[in-house]
Amino acid sequence: MDDTDGSEPVEAALGALLTEREETLATAESLTGGLVGSRVTDVPGASAYFDRGFVTYAYDAKRELLGVSRESLDAEGAVSATVAEQMAAGARDRADTTWGVATTGIAGPGGGSAEKPVGLVYVGVAYAAPWGTEASFVRTERFVLDGDRGQIKERAVEVALEALVRAIREVAAAE
Repeated sequence: MDDTDGSEPVEAALGALLTEREETLATAESLTGGLVGSRVTDVPGASAYFDRGFVTYAYDAKRELLGVSRESLDAEGAVSATVAEQMAAGARDRADTTWGVATTGIAGPGGGSAEKPVGLVYVGVAYAAPWGTEASFVRTERFVLDGDRGQIKERAVEVALEALVRAIREVAAAE
């Protein structure tokens, strides 16, 4: 499910896109615990486009640092499309970046249910378009990933970066 052409890791493709477009990124992570930001900064020169990462594992951290609503957390839980969107938008807006990407999910081995199984991950992507264009958006993708805790976390990083690259390419194609 790699959205790059196969010649480079997704984080390198992301870095090239952000650099070329002179855009910036902030991350908001729950289940990945900082791994998305770590992968982004594996690319030399990432300081040109990576602003900051928020690791918001607890409900209160999501509320305080990202502005996730108490109502959403109470009604849907942290592992939901709504919370992923609010996390992504919160990271984008609090860091004042072009893009925000968020991960929330259940890495296991426990904590899953029939409704929300282990491996369920939501990725939120938020874009801040130029003022007056009304082209800003927030979207969420849902994934159910296989593996143990470490594998789920690593795969969640990959799908988050891939979702972000897809969104940037969509915006670029629409311009």
